[in-house]
Order: sequence, then C-alpha cells, then structure tokens
Amino acid sequence: MTELNRPPLPHDFHPSVPSFTVVSEDIAPGATLGDAQVQAGGNTSPQLRWEGFPAETKSFAVTCFDPDAPTGSGFWHWVLFNIPATVTELPPGVGSGRFEGLPKGAVHARNDYGTREFGGAAPPPGDPAHRYVFTVYAVDSEQLGPDEDASPAVVGFNLRFHTLARAQLIGEYGAPAEA
Repeated sequence: MTELNRPPLPHDFHPSVPSFTVVSEDIAPGATLGDAQVQAGGNTSPQLRWEGFPAETKSFAVTCFDPDAPTGSGFWHWVLFNIPATVTELPPGVGSGRFEGLPKGAVHARNDYGTREFGGAAPPPGDPAHRYVFTVYAVDSEQLGPDEDASPAVVGFNLRFHTLARAQLIGEYGAPAEA
C-alpha cells in the first residue's frame, strides 16, 4: 500500500473543526509504536495528554483507529468517552485490564475485537505498516449519549455532531512476514 492509495483517515468525512494539541510519552508522531501498544507485546493503552481545547468543552472522548486494516471499514482499537472536562491526561494502561486510573464516569465502548478496552496493534504479518490514529475529541456535552454496548460506529455518529475540536496523534506498526 503506497501513500497514494492509503485509505482516508476517519475524520476526513466529518465537518472541519478546530484542532488542539495531544502528546504522548509512549507515541511519537509518525514513529513506530512500541511493544507496549502492540497486542502481542503489552497490549497497553498509551499515556496521552492534551491542551488548547475550547473553553466550552464539557467532556472528552478518545479513540484509536486503524484505517489500513484489510476490512473495507478499518478497525477500531479503542473507544472511550464521557471523560470529564477536568481530565486532560490519561496514564498508560488506563484502557487496559483493570482500568486503573480511569476517570470516574468515563465509558469504554466495544472495540472491533469485541472487548471494552484498548486492543493493541495487530496488523497481518507482512502487511505494510498500518497507521494507528489516536484522537482526542473535545465534546460539547458531559454525556455523549451512547452506553458501553454501543458500536464504534454509533459513538462516531454521536461524535460527528458533538465535537467542538479534535486532536490526533498517529503512530505506525507493521508485523514482519512469517517465515
């Protein structure tokens, strides 16, 4: 897959909104994901911190999406919403396992693995490196609407109409071809 024929990013179909800043101690923009964020490695959600979002933000949502997955519709690795507006950082591992450090009221929806947590990168062996788009959404309401049983598509539908601003961080990962 070349840059010219890569699938679009998930936000390319949404209304344009202002941006803000998201950074991570675990992910460098455009760099290869570390073993901790790989399913076969640590399967650990990364540390994320954000700033510069609109003052009228009432909550946040965080997602991780692989637009390069060979599914025809991409692959959702993480869907977390109803994060209180007072929270501007998630520690590593908050989306994994026991959810230690998960802000009160935050909701994990199903990812495409079928679990309510962060699911690490797992592209098919030998595929070109996939992009993993970590997005933080500034949301105009405290409660987005869906519950934990919602699909990523339903959460995305609600985000389309309630996003004030959006920040993204993209890492890559490719699994070596099997011998």
